[in-house]
Amino acid sequence: MSTESYDYEDALERLGELLSDKSDIGNVAVAKIKKLFCELEEHKSNKSSDAKERIQSGFIHFKTHKFLKKPSLYNALAKSQDPKFLVFACSDSRVSPAHILNFQPGEAFEIRNIANMVPLFDKTQHSGTGAAMEYPITKLNVENILVIGHSRCGGIEALMSIEDDAAPNKSIFIEDWVKIGTAAKNRIKQDFGDLSFEEQCSLCEKEAVNVTLANLLSYPFVRERVEKGKLALRGAHYDFVNGTFELWELDVKTTPAYTFS
Repeated sequence: MSTESYDYEDALERLGELLSDKSDIGNVAVAKIKKLFCELEEHKSNKSSDAKERIQSGFIHFKTHKFLKKPSLYNALAKSQDPKFLVFACSDSRVSPAHILNFQPGEAFEIRNIANMVPLFDKTQHSGTGAAMEYPITKLNVENILVIGHSRCGGIEALMSIEDDAAPNKSIFIEDWVKIGTAAKNRIKQDFGDLSFEEQCSLCEKEAVNVTLANLLSYPFVRERVEKGKLALRGAHYDFVNGTFELWELDVKTTPAYTFS
């Protein structure tokens, strides 16, 4: 029995003692509370069982339809990996790079976070992001970096909602993180201040990708490889409302964008 169950039983016993000397109402109340507790425990157990079954069935499907059907692929991956892409994407559950672009196992090294952002190079901050970048770039020698923004991004909405009066944070981590894209927010507010908030967010989803592309060049191991032609940087925007995917090079102003639908 869990600690929660012990706490419940103890509370139930004390409640019974308080009510039992009053009238039979006490026994009725305790019985009803116990019944409610049992129902809640059963509901919690069912939810836990559902999650476990979903995980188990998902793995069985993967092993049956993929792992066992492609032994040569998975045998090779067991020995090493040689991805050609490093992909930055949002943590949003609707935006899975492997699903959207049909990447196969071993083809893309993925880094996902809120609003697909990369901070400026700083050894004293954001070491998690830096380490996640450094390994595929310097050890696996990926040849392409792709940053994917997406429609209806909650992180971008949070960024665009930040007031300029330095009001206290409304979140523990999110607001400080999305401020990485402040330059994108400022540009959209300045150039498109007459548009609706929703329209501004849509534009900022793409502009924030450009900020991330620029920030990537602040990392010495990225800039060096880009300058030597060993690493290409691209931005993209996935619109899951209309089912389109827009792709552009490092500077969206000087290179054409390609839209797939």
